[in-house]
Amino acid sequence: MHTVWKGAISFGLVHVPVKMFSATEDKDISLKMIHRDCGSNISYIRKCPTCDVDVDWDAIVKGYEYEKGRYVLFEKDELESLSSDATKTITILDFVALEEIDPIYFQKTYYLSPDQAGGNAYNLLMEAMRQSGRIGIAKVSIRSKSSLAAIRIIDDCLAMETIFYPDEIRSVDQVPGLPETVNVNEKELMMARMLIEQLSTPFEPAKYTDDYRERLMDLIQHKIAGEDVRVAPEQQRTNVLDLMAALQASLEAVKLPPNAPGGLDTNAGGAAAAAGAGGTAPAAGGAAPGSSAAAEGASEVVAKVKAPRARKTKKDTVS
Repeated sequence: MHTVWKGAISFGLVHVPVKMFSATEDKDISLKMIHRDCGSNISYIRKCPTCDVDVDWDAIVKGYEYEKGRYVLFEKDELESLSSDATKTITILDFVALEEIDPIYFQKTYYLSPDQAGGNAYNLLMEAMRQSGRIGIAKVSIRSKSSLAAIRIIDDCLAMETIFYPDEIRSVDQVPGLPETVNVNEKELMMARMLIEQLSTPFEPAKYTDDYRERLMDLIQHKIAGEDVRVAPEQQRTNVLDLMAALQASLEAVKLPPNAPGGLDTNAGGAAAAAGAGGTAPAAGGAAPGSSAAAEGASEVVAKVKAPRARKTKKDTVS
């Protein structure tokens, strides 16, 4: 696991040095945005619409829009001075019962392990929390952002759950369309309760899978097998000394013998390469060096190298 933070848990006058690791990982399949016409990956640039220029990172500051189109600007050191991240401390403020916290408050989970010979203090805090049946409510700064957190035990490991501040939780009063009164039919209610009972089971997370991700990965594999693939074109080389390498790559791509009908003529390719390098090209097809026939042969080779390779769009029917 990659360490995302180092610091200490503080409760009272006790400090427990810890390292923090992310307890979860995103398994979503990343799909890039591709230009349909050529298969190239779409790139994004930082551009100022007013000056019509690309902007480097060192010319960018952060700002808060207090009115439409009007901003107050902040330098990096100004924002860093507001953060308590320099303390590198998870400060436990209170100990509470876990069941008192509604799950809506929880954000992200991190594992905490002892650091710098802090094993004894780590075990002491964990055992004291286990016997008390309480979890810690703490404040911590991660990446310059102050967060509220819950410290609890997961399988003999201290874990930290970042949680929302109360003013970040929206009230259900803001939800439109909720019925003011609840009127239910008793028979329907009884049947609904019976259905709930029939579906009730111990929670076994391993039996739940991401069906969409599995279907998407299956579709990806079928597309790869069926060669329904868009290949981004290579950047055209301007160095004529690489012409032979480009010719060789082209021959391998089309998988034709060098002098077969429809293939590329390596003799003409050698002529073009030699001519481009400033040397004297050997005769192509019996033509004398510098003749129009040799020039035409070289031109044909260059044209074939620069021509974009046809994309394969073969599709297999998947039953």
